[in-house]
Amino acid sequence: MSGRAEIHHEHRDVNGGWLRPSVFGAMDGLVSNFALIAGVAGGTSNTKVIGLAGIAGLAAGAFSMAGGEYVSVASQKELAQAEIQVEARELARHPEAELDELTQSFTDQGVEPALAAEVARQLSRDPRQALEVHARNELGVEPGKLPSPVLAAVSSFLSFSVGAALPLLPYVFGAVSLWVPAVVSCVALFTAGAVVSAVTARSWWYSGLRQLVVGVVAAGLTFGLGNLIGASGL
Repeated sequence: MSGRAEIHHEHRDVNGGWLRPSVFGAMDGLVSNFALIAGVAGGTSNTKVIGLAGIAGLAAGAFSMAGGEYVSVASQKELAQAEIQVEARELARHPEAELDELTQSFTDQGVEPALAAEVARQLSRDPRQALEVHARNELGVEPGKLPSPVLAAVSSFLSFSVGAALPLLPYVFGAVSLWVPAVVSCVALFTAGAVVSAVTARSWWYSGLRQLVVGVVAAGLTFGLGNLIGASGL
C-alpha cells in the first residue's frame, strides 16, 4: 500500500452551477402546470378548456419566473456593486487600516501574524487585486463575476417552459384523458428528481421518489379541489 497522500481530487459544484437553477426551474414548471391541469380536469372533461388552462399556466408562470428572477438578481447585483464601491473608497482613503484588516482576517484563519502581514502586504500592492481580495473576504463576492440578471431571467423562462410543457403536450396531440399527461408527468418528475441528485448527497432513486411524491400530492389535491368545485356547479 502506498504511503503517498492523495494529491488530486475533484469536488462537485456545491453551488449547483447551471444545473441547479435549470433543473429546479423545470421542476417548478412541471409541478405547477401538472397540478393546474389536474385541477381543471377535475372540474371539467372539456379538453379544449384543459389545454387552454395549461397554455395559460405555462405562459403566466414562465413570464412570472423570468420577471421575478430578473428583479431579484438585478437587485442582488446592485447591492453587491454598491458595497464594492464602499470598499473601494475605504481602500483609497484608509489603505493602512484596510491592510491591517486584511492581515487580521488571515490571522483569524490561523496564519502566523508575521506571515499574514507579508501576504496582506503583497496582495495589496495591486489596487485591483486588493479590492478583489477584500470583496471576497468581507462580502463573499468577486467584482468581475457578479451574476447576470438577463441570463438568469432567460434561463428561468426556458427551464420553466420546458417543465410546464410536458403535462400539456399530450393534450396538444389529442389526449382526452388525464391519465396520459399524468403518466408523462410522473416519469418526468422522477427523472428530474434523479437528476437533482447530481448536486446533492442523496441517491438518485431517493431524490426521484421524493420529487414524484411531491408532484403527485400537489396534483391530487388540486384535482380533488377542481372535482369538488365542478360538482358544486360553481
